[in-house]
Amino acid sequence: MFLVVKVGWSESGHAERIHRILDRALAGRSYQVIDREKAFLRWCVRRPEEKEGTAVLFAVALPKAGVSLSYVHLVSCLVRHRHCLAGCRGAVLVDGQGEFFTKKIGRELIFFANQAGCLFPGKPLVEATGSLYNFNTQAKIQGLSNEEAYAVSAGRLVNKLLAFSPPERSVRQKDIVVIHASSRKTSNTLLLWEMVKHRLSGKAALTEISLRNGSVVDCRGCSYETCLHFGEKGDCFYGGVMVEKVYPAVRRADAVVLICPNYNDAVSANITAFFNRLTALFRKEEAAFASKEVYALVVSGYSGGDIVAEQILDAMNCNKNFILPPYFALIETANDPRSILKNVGIEERAARLAERIVARNEKNPVF
Repeated sequence: MFLVVKVGWSESGHAERIHRILDRALAGRSYQVIDREKAFLRWCVRRPEEKEGTAVLFAVALPKAGVSLSYVHLVSCLVRHRHCLAGCRGAVLVDGQGEFFTKKIGRELIFFANQAGCLFPGKPLVEATGSLYNFNTQAKIQGLSNEEAYAVSAGRLVNKLLAFSPPERSVRQKDIVVIHASSRKTSNTLLLWEMVKHRLSGKAALTEISLRNGSVVDCRGCSYETCLHFGEKGDCFYGGVMVEKVYPAVRRADAVVLICPNYNDAVSANITAFFNRLTALFRKEEAAFASKEVYALVVSGYSGGDIVAEQILDAMNCNKNFILPPYFALIETANDPRSILKNVGIEERAARLAERIVARNEKNPVF
């Protein structure tokens, strides 16, 4: 089944453009449209077997103010019906009237849908600002107008969504690379990883890499050509641990697990550097990245774990083309050292994440 969920079209006052773009992207396709909140709610509460394998395209039209009541109701439905998208795969198209909010709403919607059980293939978001300035580069490369470039991107998004199927894994154990930049003496996040790791013992091949103590230098912002030149050799201008350890590990991995304490509502500086420095390898191996998964463990001292999780999915799924499996992030709150151990149900949640990491088929995900 192919489901198109239209959000905010009646509120935005400028649905003509997204209507044109979507009509072109969907031409010749058979699909069901949901454009009413109650209709989406009825679909959400269907039996899981009725929704299994459904491709869901969320098409969001944003008003200039960036606030859509239809979008708020959609998110509310996803949060209240925790597993309503289990067994589904998704993509998001956001059309804005102004220059703000499109990326924010896009990645936020991916987060909430993923927490409701939806898988997202790599690069699942197409967003268009009011001026379409964000399509300048693509338009120049393709020799098209900005709206034509937008239409081409939307068409590719639909094609990717409908063609996607989880990669087939061989009988060998999954190869998992684990990235962190924390101190084992004080980190609740690493302690949480130890709970997950214990349940992966004998079920996966694990490689742990620490980026602590400034061992990874952030990206210097090379030109596209320079970055591509180094990337084609599996190298980077700065070399170091990224080239010596991280690149080879990511290249052979089936999945990457990121261990991310919340630092001022963001990932740490070294994890940010990891995102940035991964670009050189991505230039060469974008297609290979499309078969790799990303998972995250996020622990906040107070709150804001969702913001950090969104940052991770933006960098790894929307930008670097990694698959976002259902329920990709385990998000917890713990402040004092070792207080993560006191979180009610933490052992069960860690066990479920471990089961998802080693699963060979994303159908019927472990809740």
